[in-house]
Amino acid sequence: MDTNLMPIAGAADPVAVPRTLVPRADGLRDLVGLTKAEIAEALVESGLVEPKPAKMRAKQIWGWIYNRGATEFAQMSDLSKPLREGLATQFVVGRPEVVEAHVSTDGTRKWLLRSAGEEYEMVFIPDADRGTLCVSSQVGCTLNCRFCFTGTMKLVRNLTAAEIVGQVMLARDSLGEWPSQPDGRLLTNIVMMGMGEPLYNFDAVRDALKIVMDGDGLALSKRRITLSTSGVVPMMARAGEEIGVNLAVSLHAVTKDVRDEIVPLNRKYGIDELLTACAAYPGANNARRITFEYVMLKGKNDRDEDAHELVRLIKQYRLPAKVNLIPWNPWPGAAYETSDEAQVQRFSDIVYRAGISAPVRRPRGRDIMAACGQLKSDSVKLSRAELDRLAEEKQAAL
Repeated sequence: MDTNLMPIAGAADPVAVPRTLVPRADGLRDLVGLTKAEIAEALVESGLVEPKPAKMRAKQIWGWIYNRGATEFAQMSDLSKPLREGLATQFVVGRPEVVEAHVSTDGTRKWLLRSAGEEYEMVFIPDADRGTLCVSSQVGCTLNCRFCFTGTMKLVRNLTAAEIVGQVMLARDSLGEWPSQPDGRLLTNIVMMGMGEPLYNFDAVRDALKIVMDGDGLALSKRRITLSTSGVVPMMARAGEEIGVNLAVSLHAVTKDVRDEIVPLNRKYGIDELLTACAAYPGANNARRITFEYVMLKGKNDRDEDAHELVRLIKQYRLPAKVNLIPWNPWPGAAYETSDEAQVQRFSDIVYRAGISAPVRRPRGRDIMAACGQLKSDSVKLSRAELDRLAEEKQAAL
């Protein structure tokens, strides 16, 4: 492994990340993940296109890649044959490699993907009125939330913008949703809730989502995209300003002691600091509420007193909010239990009676380890002692 270190992008904690990006063996440059301007620049640098028509050619190629889903330059029929042949000698329209694909009994799909030798996962969850793609932002995870299977992985590296947007394109391939059409889609929503902490890979996540939201390409509205964070407070306002999508916060506890244990980032950015940042999140209002994710752990954070404190905090900070209650999804070696169904409903009722939406999220894809908090490459297996040691190392790095 290359031991060169790179800082996480953005004006936040400079967590060191092993950099293991491997150049393509064929020497070709991937056009996926580039902006229109960057594609135009690449065309000129290649010597295939003169500067004057480069902008127009880039727009044509962009449309083929993101609107029609083309993966071969030979498909780009409005480009000249010599240009198509020249493009194929220098560039590629890439996709992550599918290592494994699983389908749950409830229709949830999970893909184990590989890029540059490393593996990560994405999940598609179909519902009657929507289809949601859960996208990863890192190989492994920076953080060590103790209830989350992904948090037991070492952080290998950040995914690139190409690898992030490539997940959306691969899902479109699988669902047969090219060319892009706003109406009648199966894939209607995206959540940045897969492997990794999106705000510790800010630049790549921002650049990828701008491509996803571009009206000439994938054309998904920012109202249909949600970015989830465990509470990287310094990056939250910037996310609202530069990306502008919906915000979800992995809260999971309402007291310092419990949140310090299960979301150790709380030791750096506490609940008060986090909720202050939520109150200041650009664009948050009653029409675009902040979602608080709250995993239900038996005897840990599911008491009636916790529900009342959650209500108090939301009202104290005057937050336009809803709460997603998530029955904990088990994984091998975990130290927690799922809250009793009756207690989950009781917790929900307390929050609802205070005028705050608190639906219980029905677990999806448990049988294929695709449910919330279960994503982790099967190639990584650690003992309980190794998990504890890794958690301590991650916390020390933060």
